[in-house]
Amino acid sequence: MRLLEFYKTCQIKVIFETVLRLYYMPNTTSTSGYFLDKIASLNFDHFFNKRNRILLHIFMWFGFSILLFLSYVIGYHLVYIDAVLLTIRMALVNIIVFYMIFYLLLPKIFSGNKTRIIILLVFLFPLSIFVWMAVTYFISLFYNALGLEITFGELKGVIKMSAQQSFLEAVSLKRMLSQTIIIISLLSPFCFAKILVEIAKLYHNKFQIEREKMALEIQNIQIEKDFLKAQLNPHFLFNTLNNLYGLTVRKDNLAPELILNLSDIMSYTLYESNTDIVRLEKELDFITNYIALEKMRYAEETDIQVHIEGQTAGLFVAPLLTFTFIENAFKYGLKSKNAFIKLDIKIENNTFWFSLENDSEEVAGDSRFGGIGVENARKRLELLYPNQYELEIIRRENSFKVDLKIVLRK
Repeated sequence: MRLLEFYKTCQIKVIFETVLRLYYMPNTTSTSGYFLDKIASLNFDHFFNKRNRILLHIFMWFGFSILLFLSYVIGYHLVYIDAVLLTIRMALVNIIVFYMIFYLLLPKIFSGNKTRIIILLVFLFPLSIFVWMAVTYFISLFYNALGLEITFGELKGVIKMSAQQSFLEAVSLKRMLSQTIIIISLLSPFCFAKILVEIAKLYHNKFQIEREKMALEIQNIQIEKDFLKAQLNPHFLFNTLNNLYGLTVRKDNLAPELILNLSDIMSYTLYESNTDIVRLEKELDFITNYIALEKMRYAEETDIQVHIEGQTAGLFVAPLLTFTFIENAFKYGLKSKNAFIKLDIKIENNTFWFSLENDSEEVAGDSRFGGIGVENARKRLELLYPNQYELEIIRRENSFKVDLKIVLRK
Protein backbone atom coordinates (compact mmCIF):
# COMPACT_ATOMS: atom_id res chain seq x y z
CA MET A 1 0.00 0.00 0.00
CA ARG A 2 1.26 3.45 -0.88
CA LEU A 3 0.21 4.82 2.51
CA LEU A 4 2.36 2.29 4.33
CA GLU A 5 5.33 2.76 2.01
CA PHE A 6 5.20 6.56 2.31
CA TYR A 7 4.86 6.45 6.06
CA LYS A 8 7.71 3.94 6.40
CA THR A 9 9.93 6.19 4.27
CA CYS A 10 9.22 9.20 6.51
CA GLN A 11 9.68 7.11 9.64
CA ILE A 12 13.02 5.63 8.54
CA LYS A 13 14.28 9.05 7.47
CA VAL A 14 13.49 10.60 10.85
CA ILE A 15 15.04 7.72 12.81
CA PHE A 16 18.14 7.70 10.59
CA GLU A 17 18.68 11.45 11.06
CA THR A 18 18.20 11.07 14.81
CA VAL A 19 20.77 8.28 15.00
CA LEU A 20 23.23 10.37 13.02
CA ARG A 21 22.80 13.30 15.38
CA LEU A 22 23.26 11.12 18.45
CA TYR A 23 26.24 9.10 17.33
CA TYR A 24 28.16 11.54 15.16
CA MET A 25 28.18 14.66 17.32
CA PRO A 26 31.24 16.79 16.48
CA ASN A 27 33.94 17.70 19.00
CA THR A 28 33.30 14.74 21.27
CA THR A 29 35.77 12.05 22.23
CA SER A 30 33.02 9.56 23.03
CA THR A 31 29.68 9.84 21.29
CA SER A 32 27.85 7.46 23.61
CA GLY A 33 29.43 9.22 26.58
CA TYR A 34 28.28 12.57 25.21
CA PHE A 35 24.70 11.31 24.90
CA LEU A 36 24.71 9.76 28.39
CA ASP A 37 26.23 12.91 29.89
CA LYS A 38 23.45 14.99 28.35
CA ILE A 39 20.82 12.66 29.82
CA ALA A 40 22.51 12.71 33.22
CA SER A 41 22.67 16.51 33.28
CA LEU A 42 19.05 16.96 32.19
CA ASN A 43 16.70 17.91 35.01
CA PHE A 44 13.80 15.56 34.24
CA ASP A 45 11.73 16.69 37.20
CA HIS A 46 11.90 20.28 35.99
CA PHE A 47 11.59 19.64 32.25
CA PHE A 48 8.99 16.86 32.27
CA ASN A 49 6.41 18.73 34.28
CA LYS A 50 2.71 18.29 33.52
CA ARG A 51 2.52 21.23 31.12
CA ASN A 52 5.58 20.20 29.07
CA ARG A 53 4.48 16.57 28.90
CA ILE A 54 1.08 17.58 27.51
CA LEU A 55 2.73 19.87 24.96
CA LEU A 56 5.14 17.12 23.87
CA HIS A 57 2.30 14.64 23.41
CA ILE A 58 0.30 17.19 21.42
CA PHE A 59 3.32 17.91 19.24
CA MET A 60 3.94 14.16 18.71
CA TRP A 61 0.37 13.45 17.55
CA PHE A 62 0.23 16.61 15.49
CA GLY A 63 3.39 15.57 13.64
CA PHE A 64 1.97 12.09 13.10
CA SER A 65 -1.28 13.56 11.72
CA ILE A 66 0.60 15.82 9.32
CA LEU A 67 2.51 12.83 7.94
CA LEU A 68 -0.69 10.84 7.54
CA PHE A 69 -2.47 13.73 5.86
CA LEU A 70 0.37 14.19 3.38
CA SER A 71 0.49 10.46 2.64
CA TYR A 72 -3.26 10.44 1.82
CA VAL A 73 -2.98 13.52 -0.37
CA ILE A 74 0.26 12.59 -2.14
CA GLY A 75 0.11 8.80 -2.12
CA TYR A 76 -3.62 8.24 -2.67
CA HIS A 77 -4.53 11.48 -4.46
CA LEU A 78 -7.37 12.24 -2.05
CA VAL A 79 -9.00 15.62 -1.80
CA TYR A 80 -8.24 17.52 1.38
CA ILE A 81 -11.54 16.86 3.15
CA ASP A 82 -11.31 13.11 2.52
CA ALA A 83 -7.67 13.09 3.69
CA VAL A 84 -8.72 14.87 6.90
CA LEU A 85 -11.43 12.26 7.60
CA LEU A 86 -9.06 9.33 7.27
CA THR A 87 -6.31 11.17 9.18
CA ILE A 88 -8.65 11.77 12.12
CA ARG A 89 -9.72 8.12 12.11
CA MET A 90 -6.18 6.77 12.01
CA ALA A 91 -4.89 9.26 14.61
CA LEU A 92 -7.71 8.43 17.03
CA VAL A 93 -7.08 4.71 16.68
CA ASN A 94 -3.37 5.07 17.40
CA ILE A 95 -3.96 7.47 20.30
CA ILE A 96 -6.40 5.09 21.99
CA VAL A 97 -4.16 2.04 21.61
CA PHE A 98 -1.00 3.92 22.66
CA TYR A 99 -2.46 5.29 25.91
CA MET A 100 -4.21 2.01 26.62
CA ILE A 101 -0.85 0.19 26.46
CA PHE A 102 1.46 2.62 28.28
CA TYR A 103 -0.85 4.36 30.73
CA LEU A 104 -3.48 1.74 31.51
CA LEU A 105 -2.27 -1.82 30.95
CA LEU A 106 1.50 -1.75 31.50
CA PRO A 107 1.38 0.01 34.91
CA LYS A 108 -1.06 -2.62 36.15
CA ILE A 109 0.84 -5.48 34.54
CA PHE A 110 4.15 -4.57 36.18
CA SER A 111 2.55 -4.10 39.58
CA GLY A 112 1.92 -7.85 39.83
CA ASN A 113 4.18 -10.85 40.38
CA LYS A 114 6.54 -12.25 37.74
CA THR A 115 4.17 -14.97 36.58
CA ARG A 116 1.36 -12.49 36.11
CA ILE A 117 3.65 -10.13 34.22
CA ILE A 118 4.71 -12.84 31.76
CA ILE A 119 1.15 -14.05 31.17
CA LEU A 120 -0.25 -10.56 30.63
CA LEU A 121 2.62 -9.50 28.37
CA VAL A 122 1.93 -12.51 26.13
CA PHE A 123 -1.67 -11.35 25.68
CA LEU A 124 -0.82 -7.64 25.43
CA PHE A 125 0.17 -7.67 21.76
CA PRO A 126 -2.89 -9.52 20.34
CA LEU A 127 -5.12 -7.43 22.63
CA SER A 128 -3.60 -4.23 21.21
CA ILE A 129 -4.28 -5.40 17.64
CA PHE A 130 -7.85 -6.36 18.58
CA VAL A 131 -8.52 -2.92 20.11
CA TRP A 132 -6.91 -1.16 17.16
CA MET A 133 -9.18 -2.95 14.66
CA ALA A 134 -12.29 -2.67 16.86
CA VAL A 135 -11.86 1.10 17.27
CA THR A 136 -11.27 1.46 13.53
CA TYR A 137 -14.52 -0.41 12.87
CA PHE A 138 -16.59 1.70 15.28
CA ILE A 139 -15.22 4.97 13.90
CA SER A 140 -16.15 3.78 10.41
CA LEU A 141 -19.68 3.05 11.68
CA PHE A 142 -19.82 6.55 13.15
CA TYR A 143 -18.64 8.15 9.89
CA ASN A 144 -21.15 6.07 7.91
CA ALA A 145 -23.98 7.12 10.23
CA LEU A 146 -23.06 10.78 9.61
CA GLY A 147 -23.07 10.15 5.86
CA LEU A 148 -19.35 10.77 5.49
CA GLU A 149 -17.58 8.92 2.71
CA ILE A 150 -14.45 8.98 0.58
CA THR A 151 -15.77 10.02 -2.82
CA PHE A 152 -12.60 10.31 -4.86
CA GLY A 153 -9.28 8.51 -5.32
CA GLU A 154 -8.04 4.99 -4.75
CA LEU A 155 -9.83 4.70 -1.38
CA LYS A 156 -13.24 5.62 -2.72
CA GLY A 157 -16.05 3.99 -0.67
CA VAL A 158 -13.66 2.61 1.99
CA ILE A 159 -15.79 3.87 4.92
CA LYS A 160 -19.00 2.26 3.67
CA MET A 161 -17.15 -0.94 2.87
CA SER A 162 -15.74 -1.08 6.40
CA ALA A 163 -19.09 -0.24 8.03
CA GLN A 164 -20.96 -2.94 6.09
CA GLN A 165 -18.93 -5.65 7.83
CA SER A 166 -20.15 -7.26 11.00
CA PHE A 167 -18.07 -6.74 14.13
CA LEU A 168 -16.88 -10.36 14.08
CA GLU A 169 -15.75 -9.98 10.49
CA ALA A 170 -13.92 -6.74 11.31
CA VAL A 171 -11.93 -8.37 14.12
CA SER A 172 -11.61 -11.86 12.73
CA LEU A 173 -8.33 -13.72 13.27
CA LYS A 174 -7.57 -13.78 9.55
CA ARG A 175 -8.05 -10.01 9.27
CA MET A 176 -5.99 -9.40 12.41
CA LEU A 177 -3.10 -11.43 10.99
CA SER A 178 -3.28 -9.62 7.65
CA GLN A 179 -3.21 -6.18 9.33
CA THR A 180 -0.52 -6.95 11.93
CA ILE A 181 2.42 -5.55 9.95
CA ILE A 182 0.56 -2.32 9.16
CA ILE A 183 -0.45 -1.87 12.80
CA ILE A 184 3.09 -2.49 14.05
CA SER A 185 4.46 -0.06 11.51
CA LEU A 186 2.03 2.65 12.55
CA LEU A 187 2.46 2.19 16.30
CA SER A 188 6.21 1.53 16.44
CA PRO A 189 7.40 5.19 16.32
CA PHE A 190 5.32 6.11 19.37
CA CYS A 191 6.29 3.00 21.28
CA PHE A 192 9.93 3.63 20.41
CA ALA A 193 9.70 7.26 21.57
CA LYS A 194 8.00 6.31 24.83
CA ILE A 195 10.49 3.53 25.59
CA LEU A 196 13.41 5.82 24.77
CA VAL A 197 12.13 8.49 27.16
CA GLU A 198 11.57 5.93 29.93
CA ILE A 199 15.08 4.52 29.48
CA ALA A 200 16.50 8.05 29.63
CA LYS A 201 14.55 8.74 32.83
CA LEU A 202 15.74 5.48 34.39
CA TYR A 203 19.37 6.28 33.52
CA HIS A 204 18.96 9.81 34.87
CA ASN A 205 17.44 8.53 38.13
CA LYS A 206 20.20 5.95 38.47
CA PHE A 207 22.81 8.66 37.89
CA GLN A 208 21.16 10.85 40.55
CA ILE A 209 21.12 7.97 43.05
CA GLU A 210 24.77 7.19 42.35
CA ARG A 211 25.71 10.85 42.70
CA GLU A 212 23.84 11.12 46.02
CA LYS A 213 25.44 7.89 47.20
CA MET A 214 28.88 9.21 46.24
CA ALA A 215 28.21 12.50 48.04
CA LEU A 216 27.12 10.57 51.13
CA GLU A 217 30.25 8.44 51.05
CA ILE A 218 32.43 11.53 50.74
CA GLN A 219 30.52 13.13 53.62
CA ASN A 220 31.03 10.03 55.76
CA ILE A 221 34.72 9.98 54.93
CA GLN A 222 34.98 13.65 55.85
CA ILE A 223 33.36 12.83 59.20
CA GLU A 224 35.84 9.99 59.70
CA LYS A 225 38.71 12.28 58.77
CA ASP A 226 37.54 14.87 61.29
CA PHE A 227 37.27 12.10 63.88
CA LEU A 228 40.84 11.04 63.16
CA LYS A 229 41.99 14.63 63.52
CA ALA A 230 40.20 14.81 66.86
CA GLN A 231 41.99 11.62 67.89
CA LEU A 232 45.31 13.09 66.78
CA ASN A 233 45.06 16.25 68.82
CA PRO A 234 44.70 14.91 72.41
CA HIS A 235 47.02 11.90 72.01
CA PHE A 236 49.76 13.73 70.14
CA LEU A 237 49.34 16.97 72.05
CA PHE A 238 49.73 15.20 75.42
CA ASN A 239 53.06 13.65 74.44
CA THR A 240 54.34 16.84 72.85
CA LEU A 241 53.44 18.99 75.85
CA ASN A 242 55.26 16.56 78.13
CA ASN A 243 58.36 16.92 75.95
CA LEU A 244 57.93 20.67 75.87
CA TYR A 245 57.66 20.77 79.68
CA GLY A 246 60.88 18.81 80.02
CA LEU A 247 62.72 21.15 77.63
CA THR A 248 61.50 24.30 79.34
CA VAL A 249 62.50 22.96 82.78
CA ARG A 250 65.99 22.34 81.43
CA LYS A 251 65.82 25.64 79.51
CA ASP A 252 66.77 23.76 76.36
CA ASN A 253 67.24 25.86 73.22
CA LEU A 254 65.07 23.35 71.30
CA ALA A 255 61.96 24.50 73.15
CA PRO A 256 61.14 27.42 70.73
CA GLU A 257 61.56 25.12 67.71
CA LEU A 258 59.29 22.55 69.33
CA ILE A 259 56.62 25.17 69.96
CA LEU A 260 56.87 26.41 66.37
CA ASN A 261 56.57 22.88 64.96
CA LEU A 262 53.60 22.17 67.18
CA SER A 263 51.94 25.42 66.09
CA ASP A 264 52.41 24.53 62.41
CA ILE A 265 50.97 21.05 62.92
CA MET A 266 47.89 22.26 64.81
CA SER A 267 47.27 24.99 62.22
CA TYR A 268 47.52 22.47 59.39
CA THR A 269 45.25 19.84 60.95
CA LEU A 270 42.64 22.32 62.18
CA TYR A 271 42.44 24.74 59.27
CA GLU A 272 44.47 24.04 56.13
CA SER A 273 43.53 20.35 55.79
CA ASN A 274 39.79 21.11 55.62
CA THR A 275 40.02 21.48 51.84
CA ASP A 276 39.87 18.60 49.34
CA ILE A 277 43.47 19.16 48.23
CA VAL A 278 46.48 21.06 49.56
CA ARG A 279 49.84 21.99 48.15
CA LEU A 280 52.15 19.01 48.33
CA GLU A 281 54.87 21.01 50.03
CA LYS A 282 52.44 21.81 52.88
CA GLU A 283 51.67 18.13 53.36
CA LEU A 284 55.37 17.28 53.38
CA ASP A 285 56.04 20.06 55.93
CA PHE A 286 53.35 18.52 58.15
CA ILE A 287 54.95 15.08 57.87
CA THR A 288 58.39 16.49 58.64
CA ASN A 289 57.18 18.47 61.66
CA TYR A 290 55.18 15.56 63.01
CA ILE A 291 58.10 13.13 62.80
CA ALA A 292 60.46 15.72 64.30
CA LEU A 293 58.20 16.05 67.33
CA GLU A 294 57.75 12.29 67.68
CA LYS A 295 61.53 11.76 67.53
CA MET A 296 61.94 13.85 70.65
CA ARG A 297 60.30 11.07 72.67
CA TYR A 298 63.17 8.71 71.84
CA ALA A 299 66.89 8.60 72.34
CA GLU A 300 69.10 10.17 69.70
CA GLU A 301 70.48 6.79 68.65
CA THR A 302 67.00 5.47 67.82
CA ASP A 303 66.92 4.42 64.16
CA ILE A 304 64.40 6.84 62.64
CA GLN A 305 65.25 7.62 59.02
CA VAL A 306 63.38 10.10 56.83
CA HIS A 307 64.30 10.76 53.23
CA ILE A 308 62.29 13.12 51.03
CA GLU A 309 63.30 14.13 47.51
CA GLY A 310 61.80 15.60 44.37
CA GLN A 311 60.18 18.79 43.11
CA THR A 312 56.84 19.74 44.67
CA ALA A 313 56.15 22.99 42.81
CA GLY A 314 52.64 23.16 41.37
CA LEU A 315 51.57 19.76 42.75
CA PHE A 316 48.58 19.09 45.02
CA VAL A 317 47.49 16.15 47.13
CA ALA A 318 44.58 15.21 49.40
CA PRO A 319 45.51 16.15 52.99
CA LEU A 320 46.42 13.66 55.73
CA LEU A 321 46.31 10.64 53.42
CA THR A 322 49.52 9.17 54.82
CA PHE A 323 49.12 10.34 58.41
CA THR A 324 47.48 7.09 59.57
CA PHE A 325 50.43 5.03 58.33
CA ILE A 326 52.99 7.32 59.99
CA GLU A 327 51.05 7.42 63.26
CA ASN A 328 50.78 3.61 63.25
CA ALA A 329 54.54 3.32 62.69
CA PHE A 330 55.23 5.23 65.91
CA LYS A 331 52.34 3.56 67.75
CA TYR A 332 53.31 -0.03 66.97
CA GLY A 333 56.98 0.37 66.11
CA LEU A 334 60.16 1.22 68.04
CA LYS A 335 59.42 -1.45 70.64
CA SER A 336 61.66 -4.34 69.64
CA LYS A 337 65.40 -4.87 70.04
CA ASN A 338 65.93 -3.93 66.39
CA ALA A 339 63.68 -0.85 66.58
CA PHE A 340 63.52 1.21 63.42
CA ILE A 341 61.33 3.42 61.24
CA LYS A 342 62.29 4.11 57.63
CA LEU A 343 60.34 6.60 55.54
CA ASP A 344 61.16 7.29 51.90
CA ILE A 345 59.16 9.84 49.89
CA LYS A 346 59.97 10.61 46.27
CA ILE A 347 58.20 12.91 43.83
CA GLU A 348 58.94 12.10 40.23
CA ASN A 349 57.01 12.74 37.00
CA ASN A 350 53.99 14.11 38.92
CA THR A 351 53.89 10.88 40.94
CA PHE A 352 54.05 10.62 44.72
CA TRP A 353 55.97 7.57 45.97
CA PHE A 354 55.59 6.77 49.67
CA SER A 355 57.36 3.85 51.37
CA LEU A 356 57.23 3.36 55.15
CA GLU A 357 58.55 0.42 57.15
CA ASN A 358 58.78 -0.12 60.89
CA ASP A 359 59.67 -2.89 63.30
CA SER A 360 57.03 -4.79 65.20
CA GLU A 361 56.97 -7.44 67.85
CA GLU A 362 53.49 -8.50 66.73
CA VAL A 363 53.03 -11.67 64.71
CA ALA A 364 51.91 -11.56 61.09
CA GLY A 365 48.25 -10.73 60.63
CA ASP A 366 47.93 -8.69 63.85
CA SER A 367 44.39 -7.35 63.76
CA ARG A 368 45.35 -4.24 65.72
CA PHE A 369 47.21 -2.72 62.82
CA GLY A 370 45.22 -0.26 60.74
CA GLY A 371 41.65 -0.06 61.94
CA ILE A 372 39.46 2.88 61.04
CA GLY A 373 42.43 5.00 59.92
CA VAL A 374 43.64 2.60 57.25
CA GLU A 375 40.09 1.89 56.07
CA ASN A 376 39.48 5.62 55.84
CA ALA A 377 42.67 6.07 53.80
CA ARG A 378 41.60 3.30 51.41
CA LYS A 379 38.17 4.85 50.87
CA ARG A 380 39.59 8.31 50.29
CA LEU A 381 42.13 6.97 47.80
CA GLU A 382 39.42 5.10 45.91
CA LEU A 383 37.13 8.13 45.71
CA LEU A 384 39.76 10.83 45.14
CA TYR A 385 42.25 8.90 42.98
CA PRO A 386 40.33 6.15 41.14
CA ASN A 387 42.70 4.15 38.92
CA GLN A 388 45.47 6.59 39.87
CA TYR A 389 46.90 4.99 42.98
CA GLU A 390 48.45 1.75 44.21
CA LEU A 391 48.44 0.80 47.89
CA GLU A 392 50.15 -2.25 49.33
CA ILE A 393 50.39 -3.09 53.03
CA ILE A 394 52.77 -5.91 53.84
CA ARG A 395 52.63 -7.62 57.24
CA ARG A 396 55.82 -9.48 58.07
CA GLU A 397 56.73 -11.42 61.20
CA ASN A 398 58.82 -8.59 62.65
CA SER A 399 57.81 -5.55 60.61
CA PHE A 400 55.11 -3.67 58.72
CA LYS A 401 55.62 -2.01 55.36
CA VAL A 402 53.37 0.38 53.45
CA ASP A 403 53.96 1.23 49.79
CA LEU A 404 51.80 3.91 48.19
CA LYS A 405 51.90 5.44 44.73
CA ILE A 406 49.64 8.35 43.70
CA VAL A 407 49.44 10.22 40.41
CA LEU A 408 49.23 13.82 41.58
CA ARG A 409 47.21 16.75 40.25
CA LYS A 410 48.51 20.05 39.07
